[in-house]
Amino acid sequence: MPRHSYQLNQPVFLIGFMGSGKTSVARKLARKCGVASVDMDTYIERRENRSISEIFETDGEEAFRDIESEALTELLKLDPALIACGGGVITRPANCEAMTSSGLVVYLKVTPEEAAERISDVSTRPLFQDLSQARSRYEEREPLYEELADLTIETAGRPIPLIAQELQRKLVQEKVLCQQPE
Repeated sequence: MPRHSYQLNQPVFLIGFMGSGKTSVARKLARKCGVASVDMDTYIERRENRSISEIFETDGEEAFRDIESEALTELLKLDPALIACGGGVITRPANCEAMTSSGLVVYLKVTPEEAAERISDVSTRPLFQDLSQARSRYEEREPLYEELADLTIETAGRPIPLIAQELQRKLVQEKVLCQQPE
């Protein structure tokens, strides 16, 4: 049971590099506050009935990005939730526009080195096969994350419960997460 009953009045999009904690933070905060959370990659895997790695292998990154954009559009039609986005969702301007016009965007910031430490199984991460490649991809994406974010939370060296607590506090301050009357 959640300790308090809260409600989101708009979607909250968690963006950031692979391994930044988007999924874990969304789940932790959702349980704590009694709100919905959706992991976009899991949503896509269920929708497509295959893994992200399989989609990349058989169809390529562009096809995956098309599917990801469709999934984002579908998720926007649901009740507001904490949406843990894939790390590359920000590479499509239409996705950025959809997120900024319909909700609050939170950047969970992590270094590629810390992300590499957190990712135990790189086989599930088609775009994170080695650290130098990850650094290069991070350098391409980091300015996009920064530009898109309404809020930024530093995650390096911090446990998930503390990150979720900070996110909760900031969402309450922004009046995006509101406590329900008992």
